Amino acid sequence: MVYLLLAIAIACEVTATSALKLCDGFTRPVPTMVVLVGYCLSFFCLAQVVKVMPLGYAYALWCGFGIVLIIAVGYFYYRQAVDWPGLLGIGLIMAGVLIINLFSKMASH
Repeated sequence: MVYLLLAIAIACEVTATSALKLCDGFTRPVPTMVVLVGYCLSFFCLAQVVKVMPLGYAYALWCGFGIVLIIAVGYFYYRQAVDWPGLLGIGLIMAGVLIINLFSKMASH
């Protein structure tokens, strides 16, 4: 259940961050509401996750997957190019998340 809540938190954060560009500095009401509701839901779910999962581990997963997904949204939806250093950075982020998941005692809860 905790991983489902974490996935919801990540999805809400990615949705809200994706809508930031559309809200045009909070001047467009609908995208602005998506941003505000998305971040509120994301933090609510993340707050539930850290009740049972170590804070550093939860935040690493939330940030890592969020970054990778936002880069994908930027690439596919906003047509923002990703260069080789960017791809390398994404790979390093994912490697870090995998290392924490597979080998770190921080992941035990």
